[in-house]
Amino acid sequence: MSVNVLGTGISAKPGKPDLSEFARNLDQCQAFGVETIELPTFDLDLVVGGRIRRDQLAALKAICAGRDVTYTVHGPLAINFFDAPFRNQRHFDILQASLEIAGELGAVHYVMHSGLIGVTQHDGIEEAYARQREWLARAGDVAREHGVILCVENLFGGYEGKVHAASPSRLGRELAAVNHSHIMATLDFSHAYLNLSFTGGDLVSECAALAPFAKHLHVHDSFGRQDDIWMFTQGERLAYGHGDLHLPVGWGDIPWDALMASCTFPQGVVFNIELQDRYWHVGQDCVDATKALATKARTALAAAA
Repeated sequence: MSVNVLGTGISAKPGKPDLSEFARNLDQCQAFGVETIELPTFDLDLVVGGRIRRDQLAALKAICAGRDVTYTVHGPLAINFFDAPFRNQRHFDILQASLEIAGELGAVHYVMHSGLIGVTQHDGIEEAYARQREWLARAGDVAREHGVILCVENLFGGYEGKVHAASPSRLGRELAAVNHSHIMATLDFSHAYLNLSFTGGDLVSECAALAPFAKHLHVHDSFGRQDDIWMFTQGERLAYGHGDLHLPVGWGDIPWDALMASCTFPQGVVFNIELQDRYWHVGQDCVDATKALATKARTALAAAA
């Protein structure tokens, strides 16, 4: 691994709501030999109506304590500053609570999703971007207060052309405009692949445009194919290579070597694996493949050397 990469990690499974399985799930992650673990706080029943459940958080902190790993956090997926303005304060309240939780857990990165909006006129979409910039700037102050870097993740807009999501390069421009020390990016390579296969664009150059902001990476494989045929099982989607499959690295056709050669990441980048539950039986192979990728990573400090 590059000395300028913080670590290779994996997202833990939430398990039962009472957290009775969570220690075992963290044990399983650690058995893969990872340096970081992403905590799925979006599905651990830590926030109720915007308020932190202190007893649940205390139980989670006890489970996480004393482990020789660095934690990151993925907060609620539904936070969306492209949403109607009357709901933005509600989104922000959930984000504030979630950032406080991340800080108490000692997480270094907090992952949130970038905005989604129904396809509409140009001015409507641009207004949503302006609104997101304003709320992200405020969120950056909260993240700084809790000692966490907030990493905004690129998405894809779905398979029917009804939803707009920022391309990687557009997200990079938005984060440059926010220009906050505690607002960075989560670059999800498969999301980028799926988005660009629908809208058009070059995956490698688009990811390279976001990479300088990408302190956090979501690593999983796919074929970038739209999930646009009815299928009965996830196994059928695997056979066709359709959708956001969250495959082990090397099972899809994402051009990992070209991406590592073209992207320059910030120092301290995290390679976090998001693996579908059905593929955890090959989790060690995926971790090993991702660690091999991390050895090829170019960071800003290394590139300048």
